[in-house]
Amino acid sequence: MLTINEIFHSIQGESTLAGRPCVFVRLTACDLRCAWCDTPYAFVEGRKMTIEDVVQAVVAYPCPLVEITGGEPLLQEDVYPLMARLVDEGRTVLLETGGHLSVARVPPEIVKILDVKCPASGESAKNHWPNLEKLGVRDQVKFVIQDRADYEFARDVVARYALDRRVAAVLFSPVHGVLAPKALAEWVLADRLQVRVQLQVHKYIWGADARGV
Repeated sequence: MLTINEIFHSIQGESTLAGRPCVFVRLTACDLRCAWCDTPYAFVEGRKMTIEDVVQAVVAYPCPLVEITGGEPLLQEDVYPLMARLVDEGRTVLLETGGHLSVARVPPEIVKILDVKCPASGESAKNHWPNLEKLGVRDQVKFVIQDRADYEFARDVVARYALDRRVAAVLFSPVHGVLAPKALAEWVLADRLQVRVQLQVHKYIWGADARGV
């Protein structure tokens, strides 16, 4: 049994798959409280669904791409068989996780998008660093960046773990409405980083406060 906040069909707003139609499965609950969190409604709102109910809701959309997100999806034990079932249904499955819980049990077919918390989030002390050693060439690492200190933190983590050479993409995402994308782009270019400056496409399409998109 899972507690599900929402299931919806939209445009993928982040990662290297930005712009693609995608079915999102948002799980309820998170044990972090990031200062810039844009989905606090997922902390407690949700309804109980069986794994099969969730799978049927997803496959009702003729869409091959699925993202499991939250909240923090790895807090719920039944997320693991859910991921396996969606793979069995022929879906490409993305998992967006906060990076503070181990990804060791995530099925190898799943594309992990691991969010390393920067200092301005207020949660950087909880990063589970061994996760970065478990990522492969299909996975992606995201840093949400609020200011120059966050940028330098992210830059140093990328170098320390050679992420730009080990994963499919390193994503530097400015906190929407706080850090100007131009400033972040200029820092990346000045340091000649091999990372992707990522804007949250869905917020530019529907607005920063829209839900279910």
